[in-house]
Amino acid sequence: MPPGPPTDEPNIYEEYVMPAGSSPRRERQYEHVKESAEKRGTPEGRAKEIAARTVNKERARAGEAKNPGKTSTRDPKSASQRGGMRSHSGAQGPTRDQLYEEAKKKNVEGRSTMNKEQLLKAVGR
Repeated sequence: MPPGPPTDEPNIYEEYVMPAGSSPRRERQYEHVKESAEKRGTPEGRAKEIAARTVNKERARAGEAKNPGKTSTRDPKSASQRGGMRSHSGAQGPTRDQLYEEAKKKNVEGRSTMNKEQLLKAVGR
């Protein structure tokens, strides 16, 4: 947080730490999630927050937390089990430009005037 007068706003990069008595497995999970977030360019404080929240949610789902919240236990699948199912707005397939490039490689005639649907059929998808 930049120096200056104190504010009532919470510090979103507040120090996040693992709960006391965490298992070695959860400690490893915390470090792994934190390092992954940092590799993606996330600031260290935010990476710690993401890691702590992820581990806490997993602990709640596994029945390791003393007071698991409803939202933590409602979804039966963990992030790793979902495998990116919620990482995008919907399956729309490749873009028209991607299909055009594929058609170009396959020497499809008339590709420049085709729309996305026609290109899909032409490249055999």
